[in-house]
Amino acid sequence: MSAVTTADLLALDRAAQDLLFRAARTANTFTDEPVTDAQVAAIHDLIRYGPTAYNGQPLRVLLLRSPESRARLLPYVSSSNRAKTASAPLVAVLAADLDFHERLPELYPHRPQARDWLADRPSRAEQARFSATLQIGYLLVGVRAAGLAAGPMAGFDAAAVTREFFPDGRHEALLLLNLGHPGPDAWERRLPRLSSEEVVWTL
Repeated sequence: MSAVTTADLLALDRAAQDLLFRAARTANTFTDEPVTDAQVAAIHDLIRYGPTAYNGQPLRVLLLRSPESRARLLPYVSSSNRAKTASAPLVAVLAADLDFHERLPELYPHRPQARDWLADRPSRAEQARFSATLQIGYLLVGVRAAGLAAGPMAGFDAAAVTREFFPDGRHEALLLLNLGHPGPDAWERRLPRLSSEEVVWTL
């Protein structure tokens, strides 16, 4: 009888485990194959069930498809990220809705006073960033579940992108995301990962 491995203790089969985690990588090149609106909708339909504080769901996703919108973005992207962002089939600006509390009567109906709890904008903005960042993690896994590759990037001027694309002051850019099918030499060398013994301890 073969020894039980950590992979055997998971509910997902090994192929799904590999697709979502072990074989998945941050892509640096992409093919010309487009990413459709239907694919994006399918990804969101999957990842929208991830938990957020107050069920607030503050993540907002701005898709840059037109050459004009991409040209507006590129000056704010770091030089090391600019070429792959210019050539990716789809680029998304991932942002937090700082006024997400306005939807709480609908999204958190059993606590009708929740909107008033978040009346202070600085503390609300912190909550929005936290929950939207959680949702970004779910989104990356959802992209992989769709058979696509993701290239998340923090190498950009977030304040400038916020001013350029969200002048109303309601949204704040958190991350850029290139999406598509991996192209030639898409992957860099896999970097080390910490073991569970180094991360998890018990009291």
